[in-house]
Amino acid sequence: MIRILDFNEISPSEFFLRPKEKTDVSSTVKDIINEVITNGDKALYAYAEKFDGVKLDSLVVSEEEFEEAFKLVDPKLIEVIKTACENISAFHKKQLRKGFKLNKNGVITGQKIIPIEKVGLYVPGGTASYPSTVLMDAVPAKIAGCKKVVMVTPPKKDGKINPAVLVSAKIAGVDTVYKVGGAQAVAALAYGTETVVKVDKIVGPGNVFVAEAKRQVFGEVSIDMIAGPSEIMVVADSTANAKFVAADMLSQAEHDKNASAVLVTNSLDFAKEVSSEIEKQLAVLDRENIARASIDGNGKIIVTKDIELAIQVANKIAPEHLELCVKNPFDALEKITNAGSVFLGNFCPEATGDYYAGTNHTLPTSGTARFSSPLSVDDFIKKTQYIYYDEKALKKVYKDIDLFAKTEGLTAHAKSVTVRFENEDE
Repeated sequence: MIRILDFNEISPSEFFLRPKEKTDVSSTVKDIINEVITNGDKALYAYAEKFDGVKLDSLVVSEEEFEEAFKLVDPKLIEVIKTACENISAFHKKQLRKGFKLNKNGVITGQKIIPIEKVGLYVPGGTASYPSTVLMDAVPAKIAGCKKVVMVTPPKKDGKINPAVLVSAKIAGVDTVYKVGGAQAVAALAYGTETVVKVDKIVGPGNVFVAEAKRQVFGEVSIDMIAGPSEIMVVADSTANAKFVAADMLSQAEHDKNASAVLVTNSLDFAKEVSSEIEKQLAVLDRENIARASIDGNGKIIVTKDIELAIQVANKIAPEHLELCVKNPFDALEKITNAGSVFLGNFCPEATGDYYAGTNHTLPTSGTARFSSPLSVDDFIKKTQYIYYDEKALKKVYKDIDLFAKTEGLTAHAKSVTVRFENEDE
């Protein structure tokens, strides 16, 4: 049963969506990474047999397997995937930015926008497969102009990849798909093997082993974020529908037992109604055991005196997904400062963003929306700046630079400027 808490009586710890995970897998992940560095493909084949229960003939998905996937997937689903891809593409194309140049009195400064050359996408394949994640990670990378976009995902026991995942990869323009999962996949992307290409950046969600591997290889490559379990917060007033809110909370609870679902409302009666609805809907869920563990362990309903305070709670917690099921959602949106993705009104469930609307569903979790953003085209570019001074322009300011450098005690810095005008100072 979900807990109902009075805002005035809750402890500071309740402002975290879930207890901090205590599982320490760092040494295990370190060993896996070192094994992949040392033994390359041999290690990947061995880990596939150990962790995925399959003896692979090849690490690479063949064209024949892609063709087979398109035959296996319902044509209606293929069309839905294509439409979702178009929506995601339209949204992310708006994020493209251009470089700039400033030119004044012999001084030119500017910034170039350069796509990251090679990126690796991690797509989970444990308790469920996520073709939507393929689109969310691959589309912005292709729009950014990355030359090489590869994907890793764990194989099933028959050595195959979920057909819908492969269809999504092909539609999104992924260049190569590798049958590798877990920390070993992250290691392979970071360091390269005989088969897996070494990339410059790794993006995409995964379990605790994947997250720890991304943390450990950061510096060798860039990463997008360290993603935690999925989470949703709903801010609701008397105009909300309890049945809708309960369904939306359960949509995240079914991800895994560590997911969290939180409602903040100004009505105790509504809180009780949602609690009752959650119990009714849990009983008929396909993934009831997972969702119930999430609700019982991490779920909560916080009752505040008004919606203004509810919004303050949302900003303090900084949830991954935030639904504003209130009378004037766009007014409330103006007051939101910390959230990964915001869903407005009573007819915009979080699932619209997961699959179809076009916004990205790879989002900051665990309160990191306070300082980080959803995956975007910006994650697949880098910026290089440049400077040009002609002689006249440098002569005008070289004494200023000389003074600044000497103030910091860096006389060689100062000399590199003044040496150009020594004859004129004599």
